[in-house]
Amino acid sequence: MGSLILCHRKKAKHPYEIARIHKRIYTIEELCYYFCNNLYLVDYTIVNRQLCDWLEEELELYDLADELRSQLEQNGPVEQFLLTVLSHSSIYSPAEITRIHNVLERLKSQNEVEREKYKADNLLQTGEYASAILVYQGIVNKEWDETVGKEFYGQVYGCLGAAYGRMLLYEEAASMYEKGFRVCQDTKMLKAYLYCCYRYLPEAQYVKMLSAEPVYLSMDSILKEELRKAEEKINMDVTEEDFRQWKKEYRKTGK
Repeated sequence: MGSLILCHRKKAKHPYEIARIHKRIYTIEELCYYFCNNLYLVDYTIVNRQLCDWLEEELELYDLADELRSQLEQNGPVEQFLLTVLSHSSIYSPAEITRIHNVLERLKSQNEVEREKYKADNLLQTGEYASAILVYQGIVNKEWDETVGKEFYGQVYGCLGAAYGRMLLYEEAASMYEKGFRVCQDTKMLKAYLYCCYRYLPEAQYVKMLSAEPVYLSMDSILKEELRKAEEKINMDVTEEDFRQWKKEYRKTGK
């Protein structure tokens, strides 16, 4: 059984609105939760005196507001501002704050394109596929940064393929996986490419495509064997409740 967490007693009458995502914050706990789940979005648009004033006036966190204002006056780093807020709340343990600090350090050491991918990866993991696609596309459609290597961009194409695939847009997913494979020669992307083609192409056209490349034929054999084993496992393990849940999630996509 988990331990109880004592939250701050005050709830704002007037919420703090994060304009870029149209989100309203009412408590210090909500603010901390937003920070921890959107580390890549924390910048001057929320790290500012307006937030300090809100913490003071709405939540009566006078000491915290004064400390944050002092950091802003001294041009302290965003990471310090964020960690000060998190430490003031009781919802994160010291170990969790250390983990968040490590993530912030990693983000700080990354260049712009790496931070953009981190942002898109988080969107992909949380199911915001359309938003993730926009960020990934922004990365590959502008001039490539040679400092990260072409393999980095190959992985971005692979992530685009994954995002389209989870939206059941197999033709678009196949196109991205193919580009990713051409860039970095990752056989996992080739397998994903063939799977997407298998899902959207008519059988005769798929067979014709396989015959054009010997490597496609050998990879297709591996893919079909994996699909056979996966189907057997599903038939053994899946319950009626699983099917109902999948149908519910599928309907949410609007397909």
